[in-house]
Amino acid sequence: MRTPTFRVTIGRYRSGPRLRLPPHRASSATLAGAYPFLASPSCDVGVPVGQDALTGGPFCFDPWALYGAGHLTNPNVLLAGVIGQGKSALAKSLAMRSITAGRSVYVPGDPKGEWAPVAEAMGGTVVRLGSGLPARLNPLDAPEGTEPHGPRIRLLAAVAALTIRRELGAAELGALDAALTLAERRHSAPTIGGVLETLTSPDASAARADGVPVADRSADGRDVAHGLRRIVRGDLAGLFDGPSSERLDPRAPMVVLDLSRLGSDEDALALAMTCASAWLEGALLVSTAKRWVIYDEAWRVLRHAALVRRMQSQWKLSRAHGIANLMVLHRLSDRDAIGEQGSEARSLAQGLLADCSTRVIYRQESDQLDGAAAALGLTRPERDLLPVLPRGTGLWKMPRRTHVVHHVLHPVEVNVVDTDSAMRDDTEHEDR
Repeated sequence: MRTPTFRVTIGRYRSGPRLRLPPHRASSATLAGAYPFLASPSCDVGVPVGQDALTGGPFCFDPWALYGAGHLTNPNVLLAGVIGQGKSALAKSLAMRSITAGRSVYVPGDPKGEWAPVAEAMGGTVVRLGSGLPARLNPLDAPEGTEPHGPRIRLLAAVAALTIRRELGAAELGALDAALTLAERRHSAPTIGGVLETLTSPDASAARADGVPVADRSADGRDVAHGLRRIVRGDLAGLFDGPSSERLDPRAPMVVLDLSRLGSDEDALALAMTCASAWLEGALLVSTAKRWVIYDEAWRVLRHAALVRRMQSQWKLSRAHGIANLMVLHRLSDRDAIGEQGSEARSLAQGLLADCSTRVIYRQESDQLDGAAAALGLTRPERDLLPVLPRGTGLWKMPRRTHVVHHVLHPVEVNVVDTDSAMRDDTEHEDR
């Protein structure tokens, strides 16, 4: 067989006999693995994030603009990475830079108190909740012009399920709904304390209208009443059991609900995040601004199916309300804590991932690679990249494109977003 030859002419190459190979078609992901020198087109829409490691060019991001251009199917973002790799710095600097671009930012639960300095630096508002502090929020508040009963009953059911550590039965939901209806009839702005009162003393005529003896209605609501009592007279008393003392300014560039005074009680934090996020959601309905809603330490929420169900509802409404949700996790396996394989709780967590068009993954440990690749649809080269990513560098997985991005901090941002300064020498500052 004669070997094809190539002859050089001035200024160009001219081949010898033509190679008659069949055409080949493959996905961009496959071709990117076969030809690693092919990179995704530059992403220059939105606020600057850092440098694209594959092209050397700048990398920018704005979920609303990219969604409008058809590059994303929804504006929600997942951010995952082991501790100390810079994911918190990325979330905070992205929030700060988005504010300068006209977006607003809301953090419905800050268990560590790390977001308060960011809000203060940006001229935002910090609401601090805890024992002995004056702030009180009524999670049953509802903006004018909305139908409040549905959101209120879902919140109360979630709170009760958390405190009694199981899902509510049909009879319990009926008793809770009747109690809320009576509390709403008595007061246009009911409180959890008011619902607890009507739950323990049900209305006899309403029970008869429902075909339930009043004694049975009282018995049906007994466990639910015990659960809500924790908000009124338990360790969370004084935080969510009365009229709100705070009013959210919809023009504020950033609002943070600081829960750091609650300590490390996971149940208390989960309850507080549920009630606080409900109050914040109600206040946000009066605003038309495009806004980030950031769930830092989201693994605390994923441990409770009732809270995941509420998060999924907000995820589904993100486009209607101009919201981009950002969920921050350490590991993708954090979602496994809420239920067994095939359970409703696990399906809810998987749904949250499916509703995040953008997945930003920082370094993962070796035992997390297979789970992360399966959950996020990573190619083999993308999977193999995760354990060797340097600090401050993430894999940005978006529909039909992937980027490896070095996050770059401006010196002015370092002191605001840095959460590792206590572990390093003051003379050494990395741009993460």
